Amino acid sequence: MAKKNKKAETVFLVCEETGDYNYSLRRKPGGEKLRLKKYCPRLRKHTVHVEKKK
Repeated sequence: MAKKNKKAETVFLVCEETGDYNYSLRRKPGGEKLRLKKYCPRLRKHTVHVEKKK
């Protein structure tokens, strides 16, 4: 039986308020999209960031 090799892919965390690509990370494909509260340098406060593929 052959194993499927799921390689990590690069995804970006985009600020919901400004639309800026502030963070990038590598994660395995599949699962739900990330929604994290991260720091936005443009607004200088913590905002919700969502996962997006480029």
